[in-house]
Amino acid sequence: MPTLNLKISPLQNPSRYRSLAAALTRLTALHLDKRPEVTAVMIDDVPAARWHIGGTDVTGPTAFLEVSITAGTNTPREKAAFIAAAFDELQNQLGLGQPLASASYVIVREVPAGDWGYGGQTQAARRQARVPPEQIGSEVPHAS
Repeated sequence: MPTLNLKISPLQNPSRYRSLAAALTRLTALHLDKRPEVTAVMIDDVPAARWHIGGTDVTGPTAFLEVSITAGTNTPREKAAFIAAAFDELQNQLGLGQPLASASYVIVREVPAGDWGYGGQTQAARRQARVPPEQIGSEVPHAS
C-alpha cells in the first residue's frame, strides 16, 4: 500500500497527471513489488514563485517525489532501482527537452508497520492476520 506524493512545477495538463500516475504506479510494482490496486498517487502543482532552489525561483521543470513504503519490505538495490527509474520517468515526462532542475528529488521513505495503515488496520495487524498460527514468531512474508 505505497503512497506516492509528487510535487511538480510547472503546471501540467490533466492527461500528463494521468500519465505520471500510471507510470509511477507501474514502476512501484516493477521495482518495489507493490500491488497497483493499493498504490495511491497524489500530484500537486507548485508555482515556480513558491519553489526555490538556492534561494532562487525555479526556472525550469522541477520535481519532488516521495514514496512511503512499509519498513523492511524492500532491499537497498530495489529502492535504488526505483529511484533511478522514477527520476528517468519524471525527466522524460516533465523535461520536454530540458533537464529537470538539479535539485529534483526522489525519496523512498520507510514507515514502521505499526505506524500506518490501510482500511483502518495497521500494516503490522494486516501482516499478522495473514500469518498462519504455526508460523507466528518465524519469518514474516513479504508485505505490499
